Amino acid sequence: MRDAYHDELRALTGRLVEMTRLVRSAMSRATTALLDSDLPLAESVISRDKDVNQLCEEIETSIFGLMATQQPVAVDLRTVITALRMAADLERMGDLAVHVAKIARMRHPDSAVPAEIRDSILEMGQIAERLVTKTGSCILTQNAELAQELEQDDDHMDRLHRRLFRMLLSESWEHGIEPAIDITLIGRYYERYADHAVRVAQDVVYMVTGSRVGE
Repeated sequence: MRDAYHDELRALTGRLVEMTRLVRSAMSRATTALLDSDLPLAESVISRDKDVNQLCEEIETSIFGLMATQQPVAVDLRTVITALRMAADLERMGDLAVHVAKIARMRHPDSAVPAEIRDSILEMGQIAERLVTKTGSCILTQNAELAQELEQDDDHMDRLHRRLFRMLLSESWEHGIEPAIDITLIGRYYERYADHAVRVAQDVVYMVTGSRVGE
């Protein structure tokens, strides 16, 4: 019975890592769809979000079952509660990739991204992918030191986010209000995606050490 219990705990890790893979793919494809005005790719991001949601539901069901039947305590309790939080953050990351894809779909066949913004959006997409890749490695290896490195990548994302606002507010902006709203939303989606990745990494630190980052 206890062997099955520990097998289920290990299975939680596998499902969480799979969620990181799915949300990484979603944001990668959403970025490409946005920059290339690729409608079929945008639609694929939107339609496949159900896979992320299904995994999140499987994790929740497994955790509630473990808590009801096994009554985990100490480290095991910390593991299952933290896994529940991580699944929720990863599910939200999938939603944010969908939001990016929906802007690409809404503006098709035109591009939602003016030429002078493209490099910044591309870099934000690359940072998002790097963050979630590291997040998956943190979950798999329970490497607290690697988890703390994500703060630096998030700082870079924040700088790019601020750069977007400077460009939108500059006198040289000539694209009007509607594209400015699109870019404001897009920047916010990437910035929040990164924040959720960092929160997952911080939960890994808590899972391993029992202490919150900064305590």
